[in-house]
Formats: sequence, structure tokens, C-alpha cells
Amino acid sequence: MSDNHLMAQRDLSVIWHPCTQMKDHESLPMIPIKRSKGVYLQDFEGNRYIDAISSWWVNLFGHVHPYINAKIVEQLGALEHVILAGFTHEPVIRLSERLVQMAPEGLTRCFYADNGSSAVEVALKMSFHYHRNQGEHRSVFLSLSNSYHGETIGALSVGDVGLYKETYAPLLIQSRQVPVPCDQSEAAAFEAAAALEACLKSDAAEISALIVEPLVQGAGGMRMYHPRYLMEARRLCSDYGIHLIADEIMTGFGRTGTMFACEQAGITPDFMTLSKGLTGGYLPLSVVMTTDQIYQVFYCDYAQGKAFLHSHSYTGNALACAAANATLDLFESEGTLKANQKLSQRIAEGLECFKGLSQVKEVRQCGMIAAVELADYPSNVRIGLQVYRYGLDHGVLLRPLGNVIYFMPPYIITYEQIETMLRVAYDAISHLEAAV
Repeated sequence: MSDNHLMAQRDLSVIWHPCTQMKDHESLPMIPIKRSKGVYLQDFEGNRYIDAISSWWVNLFGHVHPYINAKIVEQLGALEHVILAGFTHEPVIRLSERLVQMAPEGLTRCFYADNGSSAVEVALKMSFHYHRNQGEHRSVFLSLSNSYHGETIGALSVGDVGLYKETYAPLLIQSRQVPVPCDQSEAAAFEAAAALEACLKSDAAEISALIVEPLVQGAGGMRMYHPRYLMEARRLCSDYGIHLIADEIMTGFGRTGTMFACEQAGITPDFMTLSKGLTGGYLPLSVVMTTDQIYQVFYCDYAQGKAFLHSHSYTGNALACAAANATLDLFESEGTLKANQKLSQRIAEGLECFKGLSQVKEVRQCGMIAAVELADYPSNVRIGLQVYRYGLDHGVLLRPLGNVIYFMPPYIITYEQIETMLRVAYDAISHLEAAV
């Protein structure tokens, strides 16, 4: 029995994997990873795979990065964790100071959690509680059609994934969806903004906040839209007295070409949620950034009962903060955003050939995020699964979202590795064309 097969057997006897129909693994091999380095993952038999999706969008500077490793080890010898209620530590203070300095102007307060969904929960609760402290009951949230914000109950409630909402409907909080811009044009942004304004005109008094994924909807198929929509959404939320929550969990830390996607619209949201790339893909950590004006509404004598009610055991974990500070160090020392412009351009050039494939519906890109949307196949064909298998057989980890093959590689990827990544995806799609 091979090492890979032995590890897979041990796994399947005890582990229930996320976002997975476990019965698939009766025929789909589980891939046990023994080690990693740079953009590569390596299994127990020495097979290597380019991590074209940054292990669910978290790994910014490659696996086993020596600098991040060293900073975590250094922190490990001093303090691994301490309760953040009534106590603090240097790594979380330093990280917060740096985030405030680099975030859109006005986001001056940091509240920590330990994953993206939890950060969304925090932002939703803060928004609702803010209005409550002001004597208003606003229990409805707005989000965009086709959106995804996580899978805890509150985060799931403001998403627009049909299967999830149908399954868990009795558990969800109140939310409504307004149209997402249909494409990346400015005209589409204005059209969607008009629909948002119509909604706010009639229902603003009961709405707490609008939550959006700025510029790119991740799990919804990497749909992209023009920054103008964010500008209009900011204006309308201010006009109608509701909060704007920017879910930058996926788009933050350079993925769209700027440090935060909101920068491309020149706006400051009332809340900004961050996670994923925050620690370079090393450790779970998330943060909600908000304004001093919102913070002050909760600041009062204990007897007034207006304090925010939320906590996590691992809030502001020192090791995770050390990884995050090391990640920000690399942005500063390596000129990452400027270097990514060249990588993005090389990806754009490599995407041109996909446009000639008859089964490709659309090719789109925003910074270091690229997507190739295929024609509509029947759901039982499972085109994405076929591309995934082809990729693994040829040394590239691709994990399509339905009929959308996307690329979100680590920022240390080379031109040659980009070419390999795109060639394998191109060949996978060409193979599908011949087979269907």
C-alpha cells in the first residue's frame, strides 16, 4: 500500500472534511500533503502541486516562508497566548497600530476574532447594537445578490448561496438582497446603485447595514464589478443613515491590486472585516476595523449597559499577531504591491488564449485574481471536478467554483510557474471540449 493511500485511509476513517461530499472520496483520491515550500505542495510520494488557489486564498508569500517562520518561533519563546480581556501584549498593539495606519482613513479601532465568518458576525452585531444604543431597532441587513460572507449563522444569513439558505432557512436572521452589478462596466455599477437606492427609499428605517465584497465576489464565482458601485453605495448608505460593511476577507492585502479593494473607490466603510491573508496563511486570525464614532457609542459607564457583547478565547492570539506582523513586514520590505503589477500583467497576457476556446464564456481579472468562466454545463456533468482532477494529474491545484476556473496564486509565483499554471488549466478546458 502506498504512503498516500495509507494516509488517505487513516484520514477517511476519522475526519469529516469541509465543503465536501464525503462519498466523492470513494472514487476521488484524497491528497495527503507531507510538506510544502514556496508555491508547491508535496504529497507523501514526492508529487508536487502548484498551489494556484493559495490554499483557499490565505497564503500570500508562499508556504514555509523563512521570515514568517522565524518571527513565529521568536514569539513562541516569549508569549504564545494571553486573555485579551483586561490584558494586552506588544504584537497585538503593534499590529493594530499598523492596520490603522494603512487602512482607509477613519478606521481607527480594531476588534479581533479568529476567522472570517466570526469577523462578519462581529460587524453585524456591532451595527445592530450601535443602532440599539441609539434607541433604534434595525434588524434587517442588506447584501448583494450572489454574495458569500461565511458559514456561521449570521454570516450565512447575509449571503446569497441558494443551497445554504434553503437548508438553514429557519435559523437565519433577516436579510434582503439587492442586485450586484452585472459586469465590470461603470454603467452596470450605476444601474445596481439605482436599485439599491430604490430599496433604501422604502425600507431604510429598518435596515442596519449593507454588506458587500468590494470589487470581487469570491465564492460566488469570482464575479467582478466597477469601483463606481462602492462609491455610490458609500454615498447612499451615508444619505440614508445605514452602515456600510466592507467584507475584505478575501480582497484585502493586495489581492485586487491595492492593499484594500476599497482604496480603488476612495471610500471608507463603517466596518471593514479582514482575515485570510492577514497572517500570510499561517494561523487563524481576523479583525473588524471600525471608526471612533461607532466606538464612542459603546463607551459608557458599566451601569448603562451599552458595552459590546462579544468574545473569542483566542482573540488577538500572540502567535497569530506575530505572523501578521511578519506578513506586513514583507509587504514593506519587498515592494509587493508594485511587484504584483508585473505578475498581474503576465497573468493577463496568459489569459488571452482562453478567449479563443469555444467553451469559454468570459475571462475576467482584478489584480491577482483571475477567472475563466465556462459555458453552462448541466450540473450533473460536474465540470469543475473534472478540471480539478486534471490539474492534480498535471501538478497544479485548481479548485473551480462550479463552472468557474480561477487563479489566486501566492505573490511569490514566478513567470514560469504562472505559465505552467495557465497551461494546465488551458489543457484541462481543451480536453473537456473534446470530451463533451
